[in-house]
Amino acid sequence: MLPCRPADAGCYCLIFLFLYLCQLGSADVPVSSISPQNETAETDPQLAGLRIFEELDRRNSGYIDMLVGLEMVLISKSGKRRTRGLLLKQLEQPEQGDMALIRFNSPGDIRGIALLSKSNKDKPEDQWLYLPAFKRVKKIASKNRSSPFAGSEFSFEDLSVQEVGDFDYRFLTSELFETEHCFIVERIPRDEFSAYSRQRVWVDQSEYRIRKIEYYNVNGQLVKTLHNREFVLYNSSIWKPQQMLMQNHMNHRSTELHWSDYRFANGLSEIRDFSTNSLKRFR
Repeated sequence: MLPCRPADAGCYCLIFLFLYLCQLGSADVPVSSISPQNETAETDPQLAGLRIFEELDRRNSGYIDMLVGLEMVLISKSGKRRTRGLLLKQLEQPEQGDMALIRFNSPGDIRGIALLSKSNKDKPEDQWLYLPAFKRVKKIASKNRSSPFAGSEFSFEDLSVQEVGDFDYRFLTSELFETEHCFIVERIPRDEFSAYSRQRVWVDQSEYRIRKIEYYNVNGQLVKTLHNREFVLYNSSIWKPQQMLMQNHMNHRSTELHWSDYRFANGLSEIRDFSTNSLKRFR
């Protein structure tokens, strides 16, 4: 196992946030518009919750590939802020599972750290990490996904690629959240190593965007809350948040993520841009 400095460890978890955010892949069958009324009246809660996430998954597909800039702000309990800069690229592969590669650009002591992630439809994703200080590519063990990392309030589990089949679902209710009418769906991780017993997810009814997630630990305590904000519509069909905020209710720290300069259909190639060798030369 590679040694890692606290500064490095605090950065690795960010890599997965983008993957979490997109939740890529297309549903097998397009799902028609869902309302709280027909979901509760015509289906059981489990099927209703599943349908909502199948539709969410379908609507987040179809952009081919993407490049995006990212700023991460670590906020301490006292309000002290530290900033890191990243660049990420991603490739859709509906049949095989999507790919993403991300590189830290700043500050200087973590510049060049990069990670390649390849999702799989029927097994945990594969991930490889490159640390410039060691000039080595290291495959990451899937059993470590639940580990928290110093300097960020995200874990590998929070930020990894998520397929619809990774959870069991139950539609709970609908409510007005901020300015949006939202479905509230409970989802239970199927991973036996998950740090969470359940999650409560707010999905807006207008565009099927995840607005909020509450994370509960194995003892049933609310430990973290994620807010997705300032959504912008790209290419007349793709909604992306410009800001994400993860609040940790146990240590009272938080992490902000600011996304910018989304670019789609850039002609990225699996062989050229998403091999393990590309970790070392990603620019």
